[in-house]
Amino acid sequence: MRLGVTMFTTDLAMPVHELARAAEERGLASLYVPEHTHIPVSRRTPPPTGQDALPEEYRRTLDPLVALAYAAAVTERLRVGTGILLAAQRDPIVTAKAVATLDHLSGGRVVLGIGFGWNVEEMADHGVPYRTRRQVTRDHVLAMRALWRDDVARFDASADGSRAGFEPSWSWPKPISGPPVYIGGAAGPKMFAHVAEYADGWMPIGGRGVKAALPALREACEKAGRPMARVIPFGTLPTREKLDYYAELGIEETVASLPSGPADVVLPVLDKYARLT
Repeated sequence: MRLGVTMFTTDLAMPVHELARAAEERGLASLYVPEHTHIPVSRRTPPPTGQDALPEEYRRTLDPLVALAYAAAVTERLRVGTGILLAAQRDPIVTAKAVATLDHLSGGRVVLGIGFGWNVEEMADHGVPYRTRRQVTRDHVLAMRALWRDDVARFDASADGSRAGFEPSWSWPKPISGPPVYIGGAAGPKMFAHVAEYADGWMPIGGRGVKAALPALREACEKAGRPMARVIPFGTLPTREKLDYYAELGIEETVASLPSGPADVVLPVLDKYARLT
Protein backbone atom coordinates (compact mmCIF):
# COMPACT_ATOMS: atom_id res chain seq x y z
CA MET A 1 0.00 0.00 0.00
CA ARG A 2 1.41 3.36 -1.06
CA LEU A 3 0.45 6.26 1.19
CA GLY A 4 0.29 9.81 -0.09
CA VAL A 5 -0.89 13.09 1.43
CA THR A 6 -2.98 16.07 0.43
CA MET A 7 -3.03 19.56 1.90
CA PHE A 8 -4.62 22.90 1.09
CA THR A 9 -1.48 24.77 0.06
CA THR A 10 -1.95 28.46 0.88
CA ASP A 11 0.06 31.59 1.52
CA LEU A 12 -0.22 30.90 5.27
CA ALA A 13 0.50 27.15 5.33
CA MET A 14 3.78 25.25 5.37
CA PRO A 15 5.59 26.11 2.09
CA VAL A 16 4.86 23.47 -0.51
CA HIS A 17 8.51 22.77 -1.35
CA GLU A 18 9.27 22.12 2.32
CA LEU A 19 6.23 19.87 2.60
CA ALA A 20 7.28 17.93 -0.50
CA ARG A 21 10.80 17.37 0.85
CA ALA A 22 9.45 16.27 4.22
CA ALA A 23 6.98 13.84 2.62
CA GLU A 24 9.65 12.23 0.43
CA GLU A 25 12.13 11.99 3.32
CA ARG A 26 9.51 10.07 5.31
CA GLY A 27 8.88 7.57 2.53
CA LEU A 28 5.47 8.85 1.49
CA ALA A 29 4.54 8.21 -2.12
CA SER A 30 2.69 11.29 -3.33
CA LEU A 31 1.57 14.84 -2.67
CA TYR A 32 -1.74 16.21 -3.97
CA VAL A 33 -2.97 19.79 -3.82
CA PRO A 34 -6.43 21.25 -4.58
CA GLU A 35 -7.65 24.14 -6.71
CA HIS A 36 -9.94 27.11 -6.36
CA THR A 37 -9.24 30.03 -8.67
CA HIS A 38 -11.21 32.36 -6.39
CA ILE A 39 -14.15 32.25 -3.99
CA PRO A 40 -16.91 34.79 -4.67
CA VAL A 41 -17.78 36.68 -1.48
CA SER A 42 -21.55 36.25 -1.95
CA ARG A 43 -21.30 32.63 -0.73
CA ARG A 44 -24.69 31.68 -2.16
CA THR A 45 -23.42 28.13 -2.58
CA PRO A 46 -23.28 26.36 0.81
CA PRO A 47 -19.95 24.84 1.87
CA PRO A 48 -19.50 21.24 0.69
CA THR A 49 -18.11 20.37 4.11
CA GLY A 50 -21.49 20.89 5.78
CA GLN A 51 -20.04 23.66 7.95
CA ASP A 52 -21.81 26.99 8.46
CA ALA A 53 -18.81 28.91 7.10
CA LEU A 54 -16.35 27.92 4.42
CA PRO A 55 -12.87 27.32 5.93
CA GLU A 56 -10.39 30.10 5.20
CA GLU A 57 -8.02 27.90 3.20
CA TYR A 58 -10.57 27.66 0.37
CA ARG A 59 -10.04 31.31 -0.48
CA ARG A 60 -6.26 31.20 -0.08
CA THR A 61 -5.29 28.23 -2.26
CA LEU A 62 -2.20 28.45 -4.42
CA ASP A 63 -2.37 27.65 -8.11
CA PRO A 64 -1.92 23.87 -8.10
CA LEU A 65 0.33 23.49 -11.13
CA VAL A 66 2.71 26.24 -10.03
CA ALA A 67 2.79 24.78 -6.51
CA LEU A 68 3.48 21.27 -7.83
CA ALA A 69 6.33 22.58 -9.98
CA TYR A 70 8.00 23.75 -6.76
CA ALA A 71 7.31 20.37 -5.16
CA ALA A 72 8.70 18.41 -8.11
CA ALA A 73 11.83 20.55 -8.35
CA VAL A 74 13.02 19.65 -4.84
CA THR A 75 12.16 15.92 -4.93
CA GLU A 76 13.21 12.90 -6.96
CA ARG A 77 10.61 10.18 -6.40
CA LEU A 78 7.51 11.87 -5.01
CA ARG A 79 4.46 11.72 -7.28
CA VAL A 80 2.85 15.16 -7.57
CA GLY A 81 -0.84 15.47 -8.28
CA THR A 82 -3.85 17.71 -8.35
CA GLY A 83 -6.58 16.79 -5.93
CA ILE A 84 -8.53 18.19 -7.47
CA LEU A 85 -8.12 20.37 -10.56
CA LEU A 86 -11.31 22.06 -11.78
CA ALA A 87 -11.04 21.13 -15.44
CA ALA A 88 -14.25 22.82 -16.56
CA GLN A 89 -12.94 26.19 -15.37
CA ARG A 90 -9.68 25.97 -17.31
CA ASP A 91 -8.74 26.51 -20.94
CA PRO A 92 -7.87 22.97 -22.08
CA ILE A 93 -5.15 23.97 -24.54
CA VAL A 94 -3.25 26.05 -21.99
CA THR A 95 -3.79 23.47 -19.23
CA ALA A 96 -2.65 20.60 -21.44
CA LYS A 97 0.59 22.48 -22.14
CA ALA A 98 1.18 23.25 -18.44
CA VAL A 99 0.50 19.68 -17.31
CA ALA A 100 2.68 18.19 -20.07
CA THR A 101 5.49 20.59 -19.19
CA LEU A 102 5.30 19.68 -15.50
CA ASP A 103 5.28 15.96 -16.32
CA HIS A 104 8.21 16.36 -18.72
CA LEU A 105 10.31 18.33 -16.23
CA SER A 106 9.47 16.04 -13.30
CA GLY A 107 10.40 12.87 -15.16
CA GLY A 108 6.85 11.58 -15.47
CA ARG A 109 5.67 12.04 -11.89
CA VAL A 110 2.37 13.87 -12.49
CA VAL A 111 -1.10 12.57 -11.62
CA LEU A 112 -4.10 14.63 -12.69
CA GLY A 113 -6.97 14.38 -10.24
CA ILE A 114 -9.94 16.31 -11.60
CA GLY A 115 -13.43 17.14 -10.40
CA PHE A 116 -16.67 18.63 -11.67
CA GLY A 117 -16.80 21.36 -9.02
CA TRP A 118 -19.42 22.46 -6.51
CA ASN A 119 -19.20 26.27 -6.31
CA VAL A 120 -21.89 27.69 -8.59
CA GLU A 121 -20.65 31.29 -8.43
CA GLU A 122 -17.03 30.35 -9.09
CA MET A 123 -18.04 28.43 -12.23
CA ALA A 124 -20.29 31.24 -13.42
CA ASP A 125 -17.36 33.65 -13.31
CA HIS A 126 -15.55 31.29 -15.69
CA GLY A 127 -18.57 31.21 -18.01
CA VAL A 128 -19.54 27.65 -17.07
CA PRO A 129 -23.23 27.09 -16.18
CA TYR A 130 -23.49 24.65 -13.29
CA ARG A 131 -25.75 22.26 -15.21
CA THR A 132 -23.09 21.82 -17.94
CA ARG A 133 -20.08 21.25 -15.67
CA ARG A 134 -19.87 17.48 -16.24
CA GLN A 135 -20.06 17.76 -20.03
CA VAL A 136 -17.54 20.62 -20.12
CA THR A 137 -15.16 18.64 -17.91
CA ARG A 138 -15.44 15.63 -20.23
CA ASP A 139 -14.80 17.73 -23.32
CA HIS A 140 -11.79 19.48 -21.77
CA VAL A 141 -10.20 16.20 -20.68
CA LEU A 142 -10.72 14.62 -24.10
CA ALA A 143 -9.22 17.71 -25.74
CA MET A 144 -6.19 17.57 -23.43
CA ARG A 145 -5.72 13.86 -24.06
CA ALA A 146 -5.65 14.51 -27.81
CA LEU A 147 -2.92 17.13 -27.36
CA TRP A 148 -0.89 14.81 -25.14
CA ARG A 149 -1.28 11.81 -27.43
CA ASP A 150 -1.19 12.92 -31.04
CA ASP A 151 1.61 14.46 -33.04
CA VAL A 152 -1.04 16.38 -34.96
CA ALA A 153 -3.98 16.79 -32.60
CA ARG A 154 -7.47 18.05 -33.33
CA PHE A 155 -10.68 18.33 -31.37
CA ASP A 156 -13.87 19.04 -33.22
CA ALA A 157 -16.31 21.67 -32.06
CA SER A 158 -19.88 20.50 -31.55
CA ALA A 159 -22.46 21.35 -34.16
CA ASP A 160 -24.64 23.15 -31.61
CA GLY A 161 -21.77 25.27 -30.35
CA SER A 162 -21.83 23.73 -26.87
CA ARG A 163 -18.11 23.00 -27.02
CA ALA A 164 -15.16 24.64 -28.71
CA GLY A 165 -12.62 22.71 -30.71
CA PHE A 166 -9.28 23.38 -32.30
CA GLU A 167 -7.89 22.77 -35.76
CA PRO A 168 -5.07 20.24 -36.39
CA SER A 169 -2.26 21.45 -34.18
CA TRP A 170 1.20 20.69 -32.81
CA SER A 171 1.80 20.76 -29.09
CA TRP A 172 4.96 19.65 -27.37
CA PRO A 173 6.34 18.52 -24.99
CA LYS A 174 4.37 15.31 -24.74
CA PRO A 175 3.94 14.05 -21.19
CA ILE A 176 5.97 11.04 -20.11
CA SER A 177 3.42 9.43 -17.81
CA GLY A 178 0.20 9.94 -19.73
CA PRO A 179 -0.56 11.48 -17.26
CA PRO A 180 -3.10 9.28 -15.45
CA VAL A 181 -6.43 11.03 -14.89
CA TYR A 182 -8.59 10.31 -11.84
CA ILE A 183 -12.03 11.76 -11.20
CA GLY A 184 -12.87 12.78 -7.64
CA GLY A 185 -16.37 12.64 -6.24
CA ALA A 186 -19.15 10.50 -4.85
CA ALA A 187 -20.13 7.11 -6.23
CA GLY A 188 -23.01 6.91 -8.69
CA PRO A 189 -23.97 5.98 -12.26
CA LYS A 190 -22.99 9.35 -13.74
CA MET A 191 -19.63 9.34 -11.98
CA PHE A 192 -18.78 5.81 -13.05
CA ALA A 193 -19.88 6.46 -16.64
CA HIS A 194 -17.37 9.31 -16.82
CA VAL A 195 -14.60 7.27 -15.19
CA ALA A 196 -15.20 4.36 -17.56
CA GLU A 197 -15.22 6.54 -20.66
CA TYR A 198 -12.19 8.80 -20.32
CA ALA A 199 -10.37 8.41 -16.98
CA ASP A 200 -7.90 5.98 -15.49
CA GLY A 201 -9.48 5.84 -12.07
CA TRP A 202 -11.77 7.12 -9.34
CA MET A 203 -10.92 9.15 -6.23
CA PRO A 204 -13.67 8.60 -3.64
CA ILE A 205 -13.44 11.63 -1.37
CA GLY A 206 -13.06 10.51 2.23
CA GLY A 207 -12.97 6.88 1.16
CA ARG A 208 -16.23 5.72 2.75
CA GLY A 209 -18.40 3.19 0.96
CA VAL A 210 -15.69 2.04 -1.43
CA LYS A 211 -16.37 -1.69 -1.11
CA ALA A 212 -20.08 -1.29 -1.83
CA ALA A 213 -19.35 0.88 -4.89
CA LEU A 214 -16.79 -1.40 -6.56
CA PRO A 215 -19.28 -3.72 -8.33
CA ALA A 216 -20.99 -0.77 -10.04
CA LEU A 217 -17.66 0.70 -11.09
CA ARG A 218 -16.54 -2.67 -12.43
CA GLU A 219 -19.79 -3.05 -14.37
CA ALA A 220 -19.39 0.41 -15.95
CA CYS A 221 -15.85 -0.44 -17.02
CA GLU A 222 -16.94 -3.77 -18.49
CA LYS A 223 -19.68 -2.04 -20.49
CA ALA A 224 -17.09 0.37 -21.84
CA GLY A 225 -14.86 -2.57 -22.84
CA ARG A 226 -11.95 -1.51 -20.69
CA PRO A 227 -10.04 -2.84 -17.66
CA MET A 228 -11.25 -2.07 -14.16
CA ALA A 229 -10.44 1.50 -13.15
CA ARG A 230 -7.95 2.07 -10.37
CA VAL A 231 -9.26 3.48 -7.09
CA ILE A 232 -7.46 5.91 -4.77
CA PRO A 233 -9.36 6.76 -1.55
CA PHE A 234 -8.68 10.47 -1.15
CA GLY A 235 -8.53 12.79 1.86
CA THR A 236 -8.83 9.97 4.37
CA LEU A 237 -7.76 9.80 8.01
CA PRO A 238 -5.69 6.62 7.85
CA THR A 239 -5.22 3.88 10.41
CA ARG A 240 -3.39 0.58 10.03
CA GLU A 241 -6.73 -1.24 10.02
CA LYS A 242 -8.16 1.04 7.32
CA LEU A 243 -5.12 0.67 5.08
CA ASP A 244 -5.17 -3.11 5.47
CA TYR A 245 -8.87 -3.09 4.58
CA TYR A 246 -8.22 -1.09 1.42
CA ALA A 247 -5.37 -3.41 0.48
CA GLU A 248 -7.70 -6.41 0.76
CA LEU A 249 -9.94 -4.69 -1.80
CA GLY A 250 -7.03 -4.49 -4.23
CA ILE A 251 -6.40 -0.78 -3.67
CA GLU A 252 -2.74 0.17 -4.07
CA GLU A 253 -2.67 3.81 -2.95
CA THR A 254 -4.46 5.90 -0.34
CA VAL A 255 -4.15 9.66 0.13
CA ALA A 256 -4.33 11.02 3.67
CA SER A 257 -5.50 14.49 4.63
CA LEU A 258 -3.11 16.96 6.28
CA PRO A 259 -4.17 20.09 8.17
CA SER A 260 -3.53 23.33 6.31
CA GLY A 261 -1.15 25.03 8.70
CA PRO A 262 2.46 25.89 9.51
CA ALA A 263 5.22 23.30 9.79
CA ASP A 264 4.86 22.83 13.55
CA VAL A 265 1.26 21.71 12.96
CA VAL A 266 1.83 19.66 9.81
CA LEU A 267 5.05 17.77 10.59
CA PRO A 268 3.76 15.81 13.62
CA VAL A 269 0.84 14.55 11.50
CA LEU A 270 3.22 13.71 8.67
CA ASP A 271 5.36 11.73 11.14
CA LYS A 272 2.29 9.85 12.31
CA TYR A 273 1.38 8.92 8.75
CA ALA A 274 4.95 7.89 7.97
CA ARG A 275 4.78 5.24 10.71
CA LEU A 276 1.99 3.57 8.71
CA THR A 277 4.12 3.07 5.58
